Amino acid sequence: MAHAVSSLTSLTFFRREQFQWGKLVQQHSRKYWSNSSLFSRSGGRRGLRVVGSSSTGKYGGVSEVSESESQPSSYVWPDNNKRPRVCILGGGFGGLYTALRLESLDWPDGKKPQVVLVDQSERFVFKPLLYELLSGEVDEWEIAPRFSDLLSNTAVQFFKDMVESLHPSDHLGMDGAAASHSAGIVHLKSGLLIEYDWLVLALGAEAKLDVVPGATEYALPFSTLEDARRVDEKLRALERKYFGKDSPIRVAIVGCGYTGIELAATVSERLQARGVVQAINVDKTILPDAPPGNRESALKVLSSRNVQLLLSYFVRCIRRDVECGTSQVSTVDDVQDRIEAQNQERFVLELQPAERGLQSQVVGADLVLWTVGSKPLLPHLEPGDKPINLPLNGRGQAETDETLRVKGHPRIFAVGDSSAVRDRRGKLLPTTAQVAFQQADFAGWNLWAAMNGRPLLPFRFQKLGEMMTLGRYDAAVSPSFIDGLTLEGPVGHAARKLVYLIRLPTDEHRFKVGMSWLTKSAVESTALLQGTIAKMLSGPQQT
Repeated sequence: MAHAVSSLTSLTFFRREQFQWGKLVQQHSRKYWSNSSLFSRSGGRRGLRVVGSSSTGKYGGVSEVSESESQPSSYVWPDNNKRPRVCILGGGFGGLYTALRLESLDWPDGKKPQVVLVDQSERFVFKPLLYELLSGEVDEWEIAPRFSDLLSNTAVQFFKDMVESLHPSDHLGMDGAAASHSAGIVHLKSGLLIEYDWLVLALGAEAKLDVVPGATEYALPFSTLEDARRVDEKLRALERKYFGKDSPIRVAIVGCGYTGIELAATVSERLQARGVVQAINVDKTILPDAPPGNRESALKVLSSRNVQLLLSYFVRCIRRDVECGTSQVSTVDDVQDRIEAQNQERFVLELQPAERGLQSQVVGADLVLWTVGSKPLLPHLEPGDKPINLPLNGRGQAETDETLRVKGHPRIFAVGDSSAVRDRRGKLLPTTAQVAFQQADFAGWNLWAAMNGRPLLPFRFQKLGEMMTLGRYDAAVSPSFIDGLTLEGPVGHAARKLVYLIRLPTDEHRFKVGMSWLTKSAVESTALLQGTIAKMLSGPQQT
């Protein structure tokens, strides 16, 4: 899967008078952290749930705080200023694995940092295996375990919350190796203030749907657990609707990168003869940046199923009525409105040719899946009297040096989709799970080095190869260390699942998932063997 992104909703950096540094510190000195709960304020939303933790590092319950009871408060670290305080924003591959890396390192006495991990979801999502939810190959707990379970044997404390604003001070001439005073404050939407010594930005990205009229209203993205649930729910509804009918279920997929092709293979296998999948791509071929072996394997699988490739086309608009771009949805940002729109009549995609010699086309679909484009969750800073200089590139990613530190901010690291890291040729690294996974390892080590006065290591991405799923028993794996080799079919499928099993976050979770997959494999093998024996025994009686 090409994207590995963690999912936090909108992050806003601003510098307003009511949140000047002096007032934030004054609030911090007045407010205190209760033993095992987080007081929160949701700004008009009632019942925001936040996972709290006690001073022992173990987890408390989920607290429901009403709007009238909640007040802004400051988090009191268990050891206050005695040990370094690390705040990690985002619990995807970059954020969670950085926290686990910090936990695994050997620290001098009294220097092991206190770590807080913040994410809006209560679950970590292993996104490369989201397709297996649609095929029924995995259970949700296997690829989306709770943070509280993953971190139960660590000192890392998890807060279920969203980020409201960031107030760094490490750009004001602070020595990056010093740990004697605060480097900034994070303001969460619940009203909680977290003072930190070191910050890790790992906020991920979200699907970019607003580039084509009608996409926001009528198309479903596929990058989060909630997206996978909605797509599965819609497919189930269509399967019930078309059960016993001659007309097929029509699914349009916009984009033929890894996400689009893996979706096309998974959905076409699930629907089989009951459905037709149309994959639309602006390029002349699918997977333009993939190894040739992966591309050839994908083309072979797609041609054997009901998948139509519409290449060299871009989508001009998606609509339900005659007028292109009109919408019958009152609030485009409301998820329920989008689901209701998806439950209506067929949708129409107007396609414009991307090269000469092709004719415009109109495609009808019962379900539209959008896999093109993403936007990092790091918007530009609002202007102020003294704006915070957090350098962002054109994509909205934080510009970092080769040690993953944000330029001009020695106490802030950025990983994954939040970071703009370049290779030795100056090219931006792709926003993939493989990149974020490796960056987390470096970020954890460089935090250790910075806290202990050691030199930081430059990040060097090692491309290990590329993998993709093509069905329940089919995949393509092209390792980088053997030129021209591509494992495909059941062998590729087994190799891909083994690699991802090894990369699951903790030993305990790997063991549980491995046992579950072995059990499922044994049951399926037994059923297959029984079916084969039954056919052999019934064969002579039928002749």
